[in-house]
Formats: sequence, C-alpha cells, structure tokens
Amino acid sequence: MTTSLQTHVRTHEIALRFRRGELESVLQPGTHWKRVGRVDYVVDRLQVRFEDPLLEVLVEVPELRAELEVVELGDAERALLWRAGRLFAVLGPGLHAFWKSAGPFEVERFDTATLRFQHRALQRVLTHADAPKFLRAVRTHEHEVILVYRDGELVDRFGPGTYVHWLESGHVTWKSIDLRTQTLDVAGQEIMTADKVTLRINLVVRFRIADALRAVGAEVDASQGLYRAAQLALREAVGGRTLDALLGAKNEVSAELEAALASRAERLGLELEAVGLRDVILPGDMKELLNQVIEAQKQSEANLIRRREETAAARSQANTAKLLAENPVLLRMKELEQLGQVLAGARATLVLGQGDLVGQLRALGAGGDVGS
Repeated sequence: MTTSLQTHVRTHEIALRFRRGELESVLQPGTHWKRVGRVDYVVDRLQVRFEDPLLEVLVEVPELRAELEVVELGDAERALLWRAGRLFAVLGPGLHAFWKSAGPFEVERFDTATLRFQHRALQRVLTHADAPKFLRAVRTHEHEVILVYRDGELVDRFGPGTYVHWLESGHVTWKSIDLRTQTLDVAGQEIMTADKVTLRINLVVRFRIADALRAVGAEVDASQGLYRAAQLALREAVGGRTLDALLGAKNEVSAELEAALASRAERLGLELEAVGLRDVILPGDMKELLNQVIEAQKQSEANLIRRREETAAARSQANTAKLLAENPVLLRMKELEQLGQVLAGARATLVLGQGDLVGQLRALGAGGDVGS
C-alpha cells in the first residue's frame, strides 16, 4: 500500500520536490500530493532573492531556471539590478538568483578594469544600501584636482565634482591638489652683501599650481623645491650688491628674483604670481650706525636749506635798500608804513612837519620838541 501526503502551495509560493536529495520537480501554486520518500521545500517568492546552499546545482534544472532571473558575475564584474525601474541591488562576483514573478528585472553589467564608475543615476546608486560594499565616492571642490592611482600607477585625473570608483579592484589611492594661490615665507635668511654686511632678509613668494601632474612628478613636494630655489636666488641677488645698492633698489631686486624663479617654477608645474622682499633686518650696531649716517645727512640738508634762505633774505633786503635809495617817494611811503606800525593802538595825536621824518621820530622818542 502506497501512502500519499498533501502539500498546499499558496499563490505567492513555489515548492521544490526532492527525492533522495535530488530535485525532482517544481510545484506551482495549488494542492499537490506526494508519495513517501519525497520532500517538498516551499519557497516564499515574496522574498525576491532566491538563496540556497545548492544554488549552483538547482539553477541547472531547466524547470526551476525558467522561474528565475539568474545573474552570474566573474571576479572583475559588478552589476546593478533594477526592478520595475528602481534599483534593487548592487551585485558583486558570484551567482545570484531572483524570482521572475517579482520582476521585471533589468541587469546592468560593469567591468572593474574600468576603475571609474559613471552612471546617469549616480546619486541614486550611491544612496543604495549595497553601494558602500562595492563603491567609494570622492567629492572635490572648485579649487581641487584629484589624481587617482591604482597599484601605484596614475590611472585617472578629475576636477570639481564627485568621483566614484569600484572597490576591490586593486590598491587605489588618490592625491588632492589645491589650485588656490599659496604663499611661501622664506624667512630669516642671513646673507652677506658685497661690502661684507650681514643681513637677515625675509622674502615672500606667491604661487599657484598650474600643472598638477608635473607638480606631483617633479619632486615629492613642489613647494619645497620652489622654497630652496628662492633661497639660492636670494643669496645670489643680495651677495652681488652693496648695502646701499640693496636698500635703494628693493623693487629691482624683487623683479630680478621673480625672473630667476620663473623658469624653475615652470619646471615644477607652478606659476609665480608675485615675489617681493618683505623685511631687510640690519644687525644692531649697523642699524645704529646707519641711523647716525641718516641723521647727519638730514642735518646737512637742513643746514643747506637754512643758508639758502638766509642768502635769499639778504639779497631781498639789498634789493629793497637800493630801490628805496633810488626812489624818495617810495622811501617816504615806507617811513609812513613803519610809523603806522609803531603807533598801532596808540591814542596820541602827532603832527609832523616836513623834513627828515626819521629824525623827528627820534627826537620824539628822546622827549624833545619836534621842530617844524
């Protein structure tokens, strides 16, 4: 006598019937009878992904495979699985199976040999829960350039925006290059002038990175290369001048330094914007001596100006005296003008006769009578 058992498969389910460990048949929704020795494994198709330890074997059964959307990816492959227009999963290497009844599905395959991931719906992909397992995003600003290296080899370069690359596709690193203007302070350089005066000079160099690849490849740190070049150029420019020549031609020295550094900066992938001497610091004793020299120069200039003014005043007085001697009327007017200044604010009434006005005034001042 044969014993049969009943298996009921609901609408959203499917049953896998096994006999002696082998898949015998796939049961659609409904009621099914089974004989002893068969095992029915009911699967909920509302769970969109079908997972089983024997998946690789099961998908080879045509009856089951017809029910599944199977995606098989190699080690260098990744995929996006879209379900009804929405991103359902980001898939890595291996075998993946999904119930077709939960679809429709669309599969996008990618090769990680192309390190950079670009997609029309990039932000939607990055916000998916699976994205961090397979993708990494680098966001850059307007003033940055990013150089991307895989296994030590430069493979990409990109500017402002979002750069996304596949994980587990080699050792990936990147370097951010700041394109904004930078300032180098070449400070405290002690340099001897041509007349053996030791100075401390501070130099300011403003520059920006013009060629990111050259700046990275020329030296470990391009700005340090420019710093050393500025030190050497400054020593050469100052060492060939006397102290007076240096102090009197700071702008000329700055222009000379800029011209000397321009070619070096270009080889480093940099662009100079300005070079200038900020401070020229003298030793204490030299500063005191220089102040004395300046004070003596200013005193000499003041004495020269004073003598010129005295000479001009004497020359003016001589010209006035000659003019008065040659013109009695003008002399008389000058006398009256002087008298008005003497009697300014006085209430006395004076009646002066003709003759020598100066003599009359002297007699008045002595207390005598003024003759008519």
